[in-house]
Amino acid sequence: MASRLSTDFLKDVLSSNLLFGGKVVFGGDFRQILPVVQKGTRQDIVNASLCSCYIWSECSVLRLTKNLRLTMGGPSSDVEETKLFAKWLLDIGEDNVGGSNDGVAMIDIPDDLLIKDSLDPISKLFDFVYPDILLNCENQHYFQDRAILAPTNEIVDEINDSLLKFFPADEVEYLSSDTICSSEYINGTVDAALYSPELLNGLRMSGLPNHKLMLKVGVPVMLLRYSTINYIFGYSCS
Repeated sequence: MASRLSTDFLKDVLSSNLLFGGKVVFGGDFRQILPVVQKGTRQDIVNASLCSCYIWSECSVLRLTKNLRLTMGGPSSDVEETKLFAKWLLDIGEDNVGGSNDGVAMIDIPDDLLIKDSLDPISKLFDFVYPDILLNCENQHYFQDRAILAPTNEIVDEINDSLLKFFPADEVEYLSSDTICSSEYINGTVDAALYSPELLNGLRMSGLPNHKLMLKVGVPVMLLRYSTINYIFGYSCS
């Protein structure tokens, strides 16, 4: 949040009586990025947001009306379909779908977005996102336009394991190194109960690969490079 000292300072620098001298721009997705209030309730978080700040009444809200990312490239039919999907998502965020609600509402999902097979929904999802995957697995552009999003790491692992079974090659198991670093030793000893291999191998968190990695010949692998921190993992073939 801005302080009154900064607003007065900019007024003096810009020789203007407008808020911030009329030269400050706030940007961001306020639907997804909320302020962090330690042990705060929903009301506390709303009260700490920019829309509840004392300067909000003096701000002008500017809205982008044309999404250049969606309108550039690709057939016109795909662009129009993407526009409709983007508008549907935006209507959900602005409570324009499902009627008025107090945080809970029923939303009608379009039929073309639904997987109606309750017996084997994962296979139907693969058929929709990755049609003819075995014929296109060597096409580098095939996977660039396709992705499956999942809410948790457990579901990601489940989807990857199921998709791996589509490939006919033999599975190869790679295990990460679970040796304790020598810097963790105190006076030449270490408490094995605190750093047991079972504990290290069971860690599952965002940004870190699992202890066991299953691969097949022809299966694409995504490599991520972090700009601020370099993660180095060692795997040995079992």
